[in-house]
Amino acid sequence: MSLLRALFDAELHVGGATILWREIIGNTFGIASAIGGTKRVVWAWPVGMIGNALLFTVFMGALFHTPQNLDLYGQAGRQLLFVTVSAYGWARWARTRHESGEAVLPHWASTRQRLGMIAVMVVGTVVFAKVFEALGSWGPWPDAWIFTGSILATFGMARGWTEFWLVWIGVDIVGVPLLFHGGYYPSALLYLVYAGFVLWGFVVWLRIQRQSARSAATTGATPPR
Repeated sequence: MSLLRALFDAELHVGGATILWREIIGNTFGIASAIGGTKRVVWAWPVGMIGNALLFTVFMGALFHTPQNLDLYGQAGRQLLFVTVSAYGWARWARTRHESGEAVLPHWASTRQRLGMIAVMVVGTVVFAKVFEALGSWGPWPDAWIFTGSILATFGMARGWTEFWLVWIGVDIVGVPLLFHGGYYPSALLYLVYAGFVLWGFVVWLRIQRQSARSAATTGATPPR
């Protein structure tokens, strides 16, 4: 138990900043999950879930007595919802791979689905900002944007919507300055690194999508929806 506690509380000191190793490790799992998502492999989901569990303890800073001592309820809450949505994505990709040999086939969302995503983003940001504000969250509005966008992007990844990569870009644009300002430097740096993976992933998925469309046009098959 003492060894586990020591690992849980292990710190890294860079300049005047104190960083928890579990924040670094949790974000490393997040990058690994992003790489797996780009490659459309099923293991991307459970790997991401491990990172989510670690990062939950980081963003509930006042509860777990982190160096920042800040509670970012949106950042922490999205880790819990990530686990739920990731379980759905894990099951969906595993089933699809078993049935067709491919875990997911990238495709654009329909117009109705896109309008639904926009509505969820707007309404979700407003509602959760009010909730986080009432809970005393630090930075409730950007926190709510990140929270809503992250869940929407994860769901889009599970469904195979190529747009989910673009949603992640919107999350990163807000997330990087918020986390730097809050002192969560490994997470902020992850967002910067992750932005590169997001752009790469978008290009990869778009290329696969176009190849699939050409193949479907040749064989007369119906593209995925």
